[in-house]
Amino acid sequence: MVDVLVIGGGNAALCAALVAREAGASVLVLEAAPREWRGGNSAHTRNLRCMHDAPQDVLTDAYPEEEFWEDLLKVTGGITDEKLARLAIRESSRCRDWMRRHGVNFQPSLSGTLHLSRTNAFFMGGGKALMNAYYRSAEALGVRIRYNAPVERLELENGEFRAAWVGKERFAARACVMAAGGFESNREWLREAWGQNADGEWPADNFAIRGTRFNRGVLLKFMIDAGADSIGDPSQSHCVAVDARAPQYDGGICTRIDCVSLGIVVNRNAERFYDEGEDFWPKRYAIWGRLVAQQPGQIGFSVIDAKANGRFMPPVFPGETASTLEELARKLGIDEATFVRTVRAYNAACRIGTFDHTVLDDCHTEGVVPAKTHWALPIDKPPFRGYALRPGITFTYLGLKVNEASAVHFSGVPSTNLFVAGEMMAGNVLGKGYTAGVGMTIGTAFGRIAGAHAAAAAQKQGVEHAAA
Repeated sequence: MVDVLVIGGGNAALCAALVAREAGASVLVLEAAPREWRGGNSAHTRNLRCMHDAPQDVLTDAYPEEEFWEDLLKVTGGITDEKLARLAIRESSRCRDWMRRHGVNFQPSLSGTLHLSRTNAFFMGGGKALMNAYYRSAEALGVRIRYNAPVERLELENGEFRAAWVGKERFAARACVMAAGGFESNREWLREAWGQNADGEWPADNFAIRGTRFNRGVLLKFMIDAGADSIGDPSQSHCVAVDARAPQYDGGICTRIDCVSLGIVVNRNAERFYDEGEDFWPKRYAIWGRLVAQQPGQIGFSVIDAKANGRFMPPVFPGETASTLEELARKLGIDEATFVRTVRAYNAACRIGTFDHTVLDDCHTEGVVPAKTHWALPIDKPPFRGYALRPGITFTYLGLKVNEASAVHFSGVPSTNLFVAGEMMAGNVLGKGYTAGVGMTIGTAFGRIAGAHAAAAAQKQGVEHAAA
């Protein structure tokens, strides 16, 4: 029997394992994926949103707690637990030195990365390097790791953890941290969550899964069925607009289309359907997957002209290019006349002030619906470019309800030795919406919290057994 069992192999899981081991606990990690695919969705990440009151190495200016909180409040529409959200925010200000001790290096934000030099610390080498550093540190500290070990069920007794099962193999522990991800790779569950639309389509069938194929929500479903308190809407998720040619799994960041705020987006009927300049892209990029999912055929088209060149991070696939709007419409497979009419109406509505993509500028539209609130420039300088879009799910928000110790609850009563971190509880903070890097903030904060409390619970249980 080990002291702490950690189920999962991404950022939250490894943070929990490292903290528990530092506290003196023996730790075993069960990772569903094979070694070459370890790390879950964290391997696809790039940065961590961090509170800081003054410039810090790779972070510029200041990003105080209240501003972080207001940013989160705005994107979630108030669907967040303020106490838990502020706990994650405060933890983000004191985790980076700990991360460095475990081999994580940081770098300044790259040009075109969503204006994040002030708010987000970027990992040197990205999420893959981050996870490799954590695994190296865990192994050096004596954390045992089992790959190809998907947990199907737990043994529970009155809300207390006893053991986990992988096939016919039983793993007992004094305490457990679950960090096994959401259900985004479970197409049947996505279908159930999203249902059918009026045209009889199943929108979820057209979703790309940006991350790991191993997050099928098996443990999450088991826990909900076992009576654990849940939180969140199963249809809400971190859902961005990705290139329609993206692979079904593991497309990651390089398939995301980041030029939306620099042009217009139309559906397959060649009509605009939302304000492309509503707010800064880091605060709005994660609403566009859901917006596209609500369009006919779950398809959209991001259209820009030559003025946008160099102002966004280009995706891995080149877009369709054309010297005329009519040619671009043909290449995108949408109606030429309607598309040209849509673009011309938008162009005529543009009220050009001083364009500045780094601020909420005064370039806007008048007399067209939907309006474009900022960065509205006519699409009139060839070559024109278009990217076909479809929804890309990063992670789902349905999860398990927790307290400040990240303990799982059963009928409102927190377990004394079962904890949860990462995507499996992110819905406590993210009821809807997203802002760049906050998923890693939640995973890092509650992974460390869960690991510390699991180690303490294991120690307490060990003392009690010894006394008995």
